[in-house]
Amino acid sequence: MSLLQVKNLIVEFPGRHGTLRALDDISFEIAPGEILGVVGESGAGKSLTGAAIIGLLEPPGRIGGGQILLEGERIDGLPYERMRHIRGRKIGAIFQDPLTSLNPLYTVGQQLTETILAHMPLSAKQARERRFPCCKIPAYPQPNNAWALPHQFSGGMRQRVVIALALAAEPKLIVADEPTTALDVSIQAQIITLLKSVCKQHGAAVMLITHDMGVIAETCDRVAVMYAGRVAEIGPVHEVINHPSHPYRGPDGRDSRHYPGPRAPESD
Repeated sequence: MSLLQVKNLIVEFPGRHGTLRALDDISFEIAPGEILGVVGESGAGKSLTGAAIIGLLEPPGRIGGGQILLEGERIDGLPYERMRHIRGRKIGAIFQDPLTSLNPLYTVGQQLTETILAHMPLSAKQARERRFPCCKIPAYPQPNNAWALPHQFSGGMRQRVVIALALAAEPKLIVADEPTTALDVSIQAQIITLLKSVCKQHGAAVMLITHDMGVIAETCDRVAVMYAGRVAEIGPVHEVINHPSHPYRGPDGRDSRHYPGPRAPESD
């Protein structure tokens, strides 16, 4: 049984001159323990799809049709507080800019404890004890850094903190939106290793949103290629990369068999 099912999802933005359909009939599934990559050029609808799943569409954006089901339960259109609980307990979110996820006034340890308390039935003492195993995940700051503020960490270290926060309540689905952007190659490799280990050890599913096909090839089981608000193709990574069945049309109008972007002009 699929953990996440997205069926015919439509996301709209109403305006003075009509309604813009930003996502048009998006459908895919993710199984427990699977990493699904979502790739495409800027503006293809990758991040918007993730935002719709976790219930963080920016107004006036709205879901205009379709369904989003988590473990068979429909989660689109839920009240804010109900979705907030699901977002922390069953769905973990990792964003591109860690500073948008961290409170600059609280230490890393305080934020980790608060996250655990908000989504798990534990006492403050139990939450403090639970956070230290989180500090032992690969590439996470050592426990003695738990009292540091976010600005005292490097960008790569802050991203590791955000990942620890996303994993603190042991969610079943992780939506990772460009988690390796702006990180050097060695840190990217550590983040990829961490995402893989989460799937293997906890059976969590990961939706990895990126424009980097190298990350997709290294990390994912399947890949969905998005273009202009639609899924152009979806399938096993090696098949989509080596034998794409859909001609991805680049910005210059050329058909391309290489994702993402246009094919180089042929020489005469």
